[in-house]
Amino acid sequence: MNKLVKEPSYNLIPERDLGKTPILECRRIGIDFGGLSAVDEFTIAIGRTEICGIIGPNGAGKTTTLKSVVGIQNFDEGEITICGTSIKANPLTCKKQIAYIPDNPDLYEYMTGIKYLNFIADIFGIGSAERMERIHKYADIFELTADLAQPIASYSHGMKQKLAIISAWIHDPKLIIMDEPFVGLDPKAAHLLKSMMREVCDNGGAIFFSTHVLEVAEKLCDKVAIIKAGRLIRSGTMEEVKGDDSLEEVFLELEGE
Repeated sequence: MNKLVKEPSYNLIPERDLGKTPILECRRIGIDFGGLSAVDEFTIAIGRTEICGIIGPNGAGKTTTLKSVVGIQNFDEGEITICGTSIKANPLTCKKQIAYIPDNPDLYEYMTGIKYLNFIADIFGIGSAERMERIHKYADIFELTADLAQPIASYSHGMKQKLAIISAWIHDPKLIIMDEPFVGLDPKAAHLLKSMMREVCDNGGAIFFSTHVLEVAEKLCDKVAIIKAGRLIRSGTMEEVKGDDSLEEVFLELEGE
């Protein structure tokens, strides 16, 4: 095992990120549920053009962490900023710059697909021409255009996931947060999503997502965070975290400690 992998990072923001304004910065986030610590001193910085994956076993705190970033879950300690703005002090300003796809998107199933997308576009004040361009672009590549007139209740799980992805991309957010986004997607749709994630970063945005598929994280991510029992036990660039080993080998060794 590479020596660098064995040495703990203790949740510090990498030196190369200091002095810059990251798109997302979490500083010593703490979340308690009934006196029990769900997330403990979680610290990470994600800059422009970066895809960061958060991995860990079930119940490690991945979903709770992601929810705190988007302002759904209150946090008891620490600070979260989006492009330098505190999500606690200015939640609306922050939420205009982010999109969130939960692990099981709760869509308005009585709506048609197109009505739902227009509803989301209205929330973010997206103009008619701009929204239709984006809807047509993403609905076409996901082969969902013909189904947009149908009620969401008739959609399969995979179709709902595709609709949730389109709705997240519709306002061109700077930061996209996703919880297990590849679950339910067929291989073609998963490949398309990976390309869309990279395109966001190529245009100066950032991605923060959870996954249990380590091969996806290893191939796709610029940074990775490994969380266990609510604590960040390793983070950094993919090369820093895994060294000469596979991400799976590093993950299994850290889980066994």
